[in-house]
Amino acid sequence: MKKGKTAVIVGAQWGDEGKGKIVDVLSESFSVVARYAGGHNAGHTVIINGKKFILQLVPCGVLRAGCRSVIGNGVVLDPLAFLKEVGALREAGVKVDGNLFVSNRAHVILPYHRMIELAAENAPGRVKIGTTSRGIGPAYEDKMGRRGLRVADLLDLDLLKKHIENAVREKNMIAHALFNSEPLDADRMYAEYAQAAEKVAPFACDTAVLLNQAFANGESILFEGAQGTMLDIDHGTYPFVTSSSATSGGAVIGTGVAPNAITSVIGITKAYCTRVGEGPFPSEEKGPAGEQLRKRGNEYGAVTGRPRRTGWLDLPLLRYAGMINGINWLVVTKLDVLDELAEIPICMSYKIDGKQTMEAPAQASGYDKIECVYRRFPGWKTSTEGITKFDKLPRQTKEYLAFLEKETGAKIGMVSTGPDRDHTIFMDEFVAELKTAAGKA
Repeated sequence: MKKGKTAVIVGAQWGDEGKGKIVDVLSESFSVVARYAGGHNAGHTVIINGKKFILQLVPCGVLRAGCRSVIGNGVVLDPLAFLKEVGALREAGVKVDGNLFVSNRAHVILPYHRMIELAAENAPGRVKIGTTSRGIGPAYEDKMGRRGLRVADLLDLDLLKKHIENAVREKNMIAHALFNSEPLDADRMYAEYAQAAEKVAPFACDTAVLLNQAFANGESILFEGAQGTMLDIDHGTYPFVTSSSATSGGAVIGTGVAPNAITSVIGITKAYCTRVGEGPFPSEEKGPAGEQLRKRGNEYGAVTGRPRRTGWLDLPLLRYAGMINGINWLVVTKLDVLDELAEIPICMSYKIDGKQTMEAPAQASGYDKIECVYRRFPGWKTSTEGITKFDKLPRQTKEYLAFLEKETGAKIGMVSTGPDRDHTIFMDEFVAELKTAAGKA
């Protein structure tokens, strides 16, 4: 029996690269879309025929008829946020029931996780990470501390009651002692989450079995990451990172498929660079040009509304992301945001203490010493918005993309020229591979 093909989509920068739109566009060629990391701190904005969908937990494949969506074991699930999102999708006429599956091994976010994170982030003397304060980090802490609650446990009401009573007692004491926080009510929490458990139950199953059976049956699977490579807990700009494995390796851990089941890795990069929250950003542009990128690119968080920091394309960072993830296809998003610029800088390499280097420092403080070495490209000063054919792009735009392809060693498979599903350029070789993946060759 012919096994299916798989692709992992990863952010090649600090997240917010436009993965939502790309997963939505590509999901047409895949039977299953599986999310493998993060929580409802990741917002994907998808625009279809002018209608906007903001997805936080639910994979973008849910917007495609006949495509199944999976929330893998590597995700941390806030049951109330999940049910709210499912309700909004139902109201919008999206077929969720029977198409969406949640891993019974995914860990659950409870109110005390939010309490601890909010208090810790605002505590005097603590390094601010710039989290969304949605309880993601503390839920992963409990998972790694082997004191977490999983979806399977959420559905076991006796266990749920005992777990909440014990955890609330402990967390209230910690939060009060460290941060003088108000205590949480265990009985009220149990009543609310027991009710939520009943509504989550129809979605819960062993998604590792589901995915491996689909793969064995020749179906194609798209793995959807959250955040980006430089926010990965192991390989990012620690401690200014997320709490999960945002790289392509996370797809294996976070879903239960084997490493040799991954057939290609697609890295998403903006035509420039952004970052939300605190932490290093070598190519950040703090002047008027940065503000222009923010305005033209509408660089505000899909979930939080926070303004994103903006800057120029960083080649050392992209090469690093390519190495860590094994990126063989690159998708360039928001190309049209650069349309009005007379010249476009690209960070070619780093200088630290006067010495040129291509390596990313291990310590966040190491980034403070970085001086970016830029090369400036002529802008095209004409609109590329909505262009769907590569040969219709201005000459300078093609040169910019060709340079990016040459310097990263990954082939450009797609270019996004606007927010809508249809504002997309597909490269022929990439389309041929997708058709093979979908069994349409």
